[in-house]
Amino acid sequence: MQHYSKDAKKILITGGSGLIGSSLIPVLRPCDVAVYTRNVAMAEQILGHKIHYLSTLSHLTNLDDYDVVINLAGEPIANQKWTDEQKHKIEQSRWSITEQIVALINEGTNPPGLLISGSAIGYYGRQQAQIIDEDFSTPHQEFSHLLCKRWESLASQAQSDKTRVCIIRTGIVITKRGGALHKMLLPFKLGLGGPIGDGSQYMSWIHLEDVLRGIAHLVAHDSCEGIYNFTAPNPVTNAEFSRELASALSRPCFFRMPKSVLRMVIGEMADLLLYGQRVVPTRLQQSGYEFIYPQITQALDCVRR
Repeated sequence: MQHYSKDAKKILITGGSGLIGSSLIPVLRPCDVAVYTRNVAMAEQILGHKIHYLSTLSHLTNLDDYDVVINLAGEPIANQKWTDEQKHKIEQSRWSITEQIVALINEGTNPPGLLISGSAIGYYGRQQAQIIDEDFSTPHQEFSHLLCKRWESLASQAQSDKTRVCIIRTGIVITKRGGALHKMLLPFKLGLGGPIGDGSQYMSWIHLEDVLRGIAHLVAHDSCEGIYNFTAPNPVTNAEFSRELASALSRPCFFRMPKSVLRMVIGEMADLLLYGQRVVPTRLQQSGYEFIYPQITQALDCVRR
């Protein structure tokens, strides 16, 4: 992977020990990268000791020391059932840090020139097979939408004539390093994988390398600001994804996960898997970004290795 090559900058990353953040740091070199984390010891195990860590932001009066802030912090959304307590934890882990970051940016006299803030295609809520780009204006009002709507609204308050804001609505990230694909692999390797429900729902995915390169692209291009769908240009149905994954693993694809069983196991969170969105990255491509993995067959080559 090519590293970020523009003039070196000072970059602050929240969520730097997560799947995307930890993979992003080498891409941004030779930039001077600092990581905000509530658990420095754990972050050092993942990222090493050659990074500057911030365990709190309360001692800062502004973020004028940084050129770019990349805000990726947040409780994993699919790790536990969505009880009221877990929903609150998911919300506050995103909203609170974003409020802090934006307040510090707005307090500065020479603030960072760019805030990249995370979001997800869950913003659109459940949708049918229509193609959805960043101009789509009728999201389904459910938990994932309300979560992302406030998250994005908070981040957008950093926009000014000195700071541009890019919000990235990320789809299902494809990588063997972790995330959704890692959780899918075992049943497929055992020959027990297959579509969820009738399999007609769309899955909007993106390879991890395109996430990383896409973020570096936003950093490098001063004309980029606003909402960007971080999804590959060719979303597929769940049935197609299942066939391709089974094929990549040289396994059958016979079994189906009934909706009722999935709801019994994971509750309301099942909606993320049973209802999809057909999301395309119109603005990212218009800005000049070229995908390394535009097709799901290419992206799933990683599981063959």
